Amino acid sequence: MTAALDVRDLRIAIAGRPLVQGVSLEVHPGECVAIVGESGAGKSLTARALLGLLPTGARVDSERLRVDGTDVRTLGERGWRRLRGARIALVSQDALVSLDPLQRIGTEIAEPLRLHGLDASPQRVLSLLARVSMPDAPRRARQHPHELSGGLRQRALIASALAAEPGILVADEPTTALDATVQARILGLLREIAKAGTAVLFISHDFAAVRRLADRVLVMRDGEIVEQGPVSEVLENPAHEYTRTLIDATRHEPRESSSGGEAVVVEAVGVSKSFGGVPAVADASFSVREGRTLGIVGESGSGKTTLARMIVGVEHADSGELRWARRHRVQLVHQNPLGAFDPRWTIARSLREALGAGGAPRSDHGERIAALLAEVDLDPSLAERRASALSGGQRQRAAIARALAADPEVLVLDEPVSALDPSARERVLQLLARLQRDRALTMLFVSHDLDVVGAIADEVIVMQDGRIVEEGAVRDVFAAPRHPFTRELLAASGQSLT
Repeated sequence: MTAALDVRDLRIAIAGRPLVQGVSLEVHPGECVAIVGESGAGKSLTARALLGLLPTGARVDSERLRVDGTDVRTLGERGWRRLRGARIALVSQDALVSLDPLQRIGTEIAEPLRLHGLDASPQRVLSLLARVSMPDAPRRARQHPHELSGGLRQRALIASALAAEPGILVADEPTTALDATVQARILGLLREIAKAGTAVLFISHDFAAVRRLADRVLVMRDGEIVEQGPVSEVLENPAHEYTRTLIDATRHEPRESSSGGEAVVVEAVGVSKSFGGVPAVADASFSVREGRTLGIVGESGSGKTTLARMIVGVEHADSGELRWARRHRVQLVHQNPLGAFDPRWTIARSLREALGAGGAPRSDHGERIAALLAEVDLDPSLAERRASALSGGQRQRAAIARALAADPEVLVLDEPVSALDPSARERVLQLLARLQRDRALTMLFVSHDLDVVGAIADEVIVMQDGRIVEEGAVRDVFAAPRHPFTRELLAASGQSLT
């Protein structure tokens, strides 16, 4: 069978710096091939070369580069426009950015149909939404992206990518920010698409997702493929030391509960919050003791982030009561540090602002900035860089440093490692554990990744539709869940934490 994607000795350089070196791969119709590796390994650059979407100034060389039978090495932009959507399509990680915020979902899906002269009728749009199992498709087609949950946006993006029935689908980290049950549904959908005859190239740092979806896997490091083979063979018996390191970084054991103190630092009593008459959090009660970590888990739309925003004072409860030992010493670490930093400012300026807000004398700022960066394992020389010039792991550590600048007693972390590759994630988790010991920090850790929660948290609350449906020690809840929804989450995660 002729390969839908046929790449031989692909090389990509930007500003004279080689970033992809000698990559070769084939993907056949009906097959899913995964590419895994750390941030900066060259995964996304390789994928985008297949769609002609590399940044301006990138130099591409290859012995062979065929997409659905077409040699694309000399293709101009007009030729690429004819190819994209019709014969190869992209599903990216951030559907909220990829979908036009001003267009309704139905209009977004109809656009590639019109571009390629195909049936763009409302009936065709609804059939595409049905193909991706979009619930209440007629209503969703009339909505804008911001009105949909993360999982529904990702389904809409996949429907748009499949609209013109391309033979090749490139999925670049499509499930990274999704909770376990939604991720399982999206992976199942991609598996069905591959079985129907589409060639799927799956870019991911999530080995659990790769195990469920892919037939073969390629492991990339520093722009090169260091290992490849059938998924079961590579993941069960990795031959290369780097592959073994990546896999080991994904394995966590539920941690032993930290001792902490007896004093309650944060307490919620019957807290509720609604938006437009729709409950986001309903009658939530919990407490967190000094030096302990509370994990907050649940699906997208379950109320996790709304609860976190109320704890830091960004949102105010409609009813109930939130109590803090010292409210001014509560700091938030966002999921997306790139969006949280002012893109015009250096890291040093962002830290100076945080130190100033915390009352630190200006004369001490230089010394304090160097100490903060060192505390989060960043070279002080990075202070003069902007957030966009740092890697994902470095940005997240810089965001933690900014939170620490205010000398907090409580850190609220909203999905702080969801976008990081396994080794960067492991380093950030180790950093948080060390900071908790050194500073006696209390932490609230919001995450859809149950494995990560098991590694970092002492207690956990499980949220569904705005309500806390189960709570207790992590080890107890994960080993013997009582609520059906908790059991569903654990089953969807594909991991046993007993």
